[in-house]
Amino acid sequence: MTKSECPIEVPRCRMGLVVLAGLISIFTWHNATRAADAPTDYEWVNITMNAEFAPRDGAGALTYDGRMWFIGGWNPIGTYREFFPRICNNEVWSSRDGEEWTLVKPNTFTDQSFDSTSDWEGRHTAGYAVYRGRMWIIGGDVNQGHYQNDVWSSVDGKDWEFVNRDKPLPWAPRALHYTVVHDDHIWVIGGQTMPAFAKESDVEAFYRDIWTTRNGIDWQEVKPQEPYWSPRGMIGGSAVMNGRIWILGGGTYDTPQTPKRNFYNDVWSSADGVSWTCHIESAPWEPRQYHDVAAWDDRLWVMEGYNG
Repeated sequence: MTKSECPIEVPRCRMGLVVLAGLISIFTWHNATRAADAPTDYEWVNITMNAEFAPRDGAGALTYDGRMWFIGGWNPIGTYREFFPRICNNEVWSSRDGEEWTLVKPNTFTDQSFDSTSDWEGRHTAGYAVYRGRMWIIGGDVNQGHYQNDVWSSVDGKDWEFVNRDKPLPWAPRALHYTVVHDDHIWVIGGQTMPAFAKESDVEAFYRDIWTTRNGIDWQEVKPQEPYWSPRGMIGGSAVMNGRIWILGGGTYDTPQTPKRNFYNDVWSSADGVSWTCHIESAPWEPRQYHDVAAWDDRLWVMEGYNG
């Protein structure tokens, strides 16, 4: 199947983003927001408009072992059903240069016979991290009618270990959480329930809690002190800079009980997850969710997003 190209000027949200070899690399999307005093010599270079993988939303994007990695994703368009037979897939691609891509792990999430204990279910907007020489997938979405409250890791992108097999995660099932690596821990921050999609529970919850782990099995809750950020998620990528975790905007998804979404453009940071500093209540960029953030070249970056 030939994948259609999309014009550069089309805005996007929740892209895949990695930093590799001194470059911020963006898969397909090209819009960036810089601080007002940023130098003007940054330039986006179009590597390809027709990569080997099918178009998708919310895929995981990591830099690991000298390569860029593209993990899972969502595409409900019927034209691409062969690549996404269950809306999301669990394939893994990798590249050294962003132009030539290798399919490391074919999609196995094809029908109802799928065994979710032997491989991870297809998903998008999950938590993705590189930690202790492995790639990690933490949690998932609700497109299969339930929460994917699982943790997987891999050293090669092909074979994945079900880390918390037979041991439920202590943090409540959720989607759209923010995931970073900081201070030799994986951190899961915020997120929410989505009762319109996950039918096993009609409980509505918007989280502002924090959980950390060193192994994906044993988790400790960090208790933030007021004041700190409001309940939120929907932040892609991760921003850790100057020994601090940064929360840049974000928001909440609409639910049956709360049909109005929230969009934020405040900026918070913390060195320990307990004490938080609000650096600005309203940044010059528009409030948004489903954006990507990064720390690169001694700067914080906010890229694309959604404000509907």
